[in-house]
Amino acid sequence: MDLQTRIILDPDILVGKPIIQGTRLAVEFIIDLLAQGWSTDEILRNYPGISLEDIQACLSYASAMLKSEKVYAIPV
Repeated sequence: MDLQTRIILDPDILVGKPIIQGTRLAVEFIIDLLAQGWSTDEILRNYPGISLEDIQACLSYASAMLKSEKVYAIPV
């Protein structure tokens, strides 16, 4: 899945937060809905401008961001 075609960062939309291309829906908003227990069907029903592939791209984007996060442990 090519995240660059589905997830974009535009400084003029939501202060540059990652969004689904062609919408004002932030990746974090979709992830929050899933975390609250919304099913993909519920999201698609309530936000007909997005697709299942967009939701999967949000999950992939979040996963990639977490994988790239650097964690520094402080010795105790």
